[in-house]
Amino acid sequence: MKKVQDHYFKRAKQEGYKARSVYKLQEIDARFRLLKKGCTIFDLGAFPGSWSQYASKKVGRGGLVVAVDLKKPAGLPGNVVCMAGDVFDQDMPELLSGFGMPDGITSDMAPATTGARTVDHYRSVELAEQGLALAENLVKKGGFYLCKVFDGPDLPVFRKRCGLNFSSVKVVKPKSSRPESVELFLLCLKRK
Repeated sequence: MKKVQDHYFKRAKQEGYKARSVYKLQEIDARFRLLKKGCTIFDLGAFPGSWSQYASKKVGRGGLVVAVDLKKPAGLPGNVVCMAGDVFDQDMPELLSGFGMPDGITSDMAPATTGARTVDHYRSVELAEQGLALAENLVKKGGFYLCKVFDGPDLPVFRKRCGLNFSSVKVVKPKSSRPESVELFLLCLKRK
């Protein structure tokens, strides 16, 4: 697969971020003010680590970011704990709970794509649902869950499920997402 080296790719390299995806989180955070000094964030699907880099700056030295991915992120600031792990592992909730209740969970998890749009959509929803299950059990009351999901037929049902435990669920498409991309972000606010 050919990497597209667009404006965001070049900007990320200039600013020392590991990937262009940082600007998606940055844009969403600027709009909704999710990340605050001193808070704890669990970052799922963290590799290579640009979301964790950004979150680390926002939460500051008094905050904590726990970065989890199948491939352990590396080279991140001191207030980031990096873990190699699978969100589907039965012990993941217990492992994460050892860091306390987070103020929010961010998830840039995506499946290995097949090129079959429907299959990729269902797999992305499955990952987002697993992140939601963790958020429902771990995130503090009033906290948030932000996840990437590929657009498709199961999105309305998943969005409705998110609303069972969060007061507000918004669909967000950052400008830094490629126009041809089917990725969207669901922002679940104010955990009940």
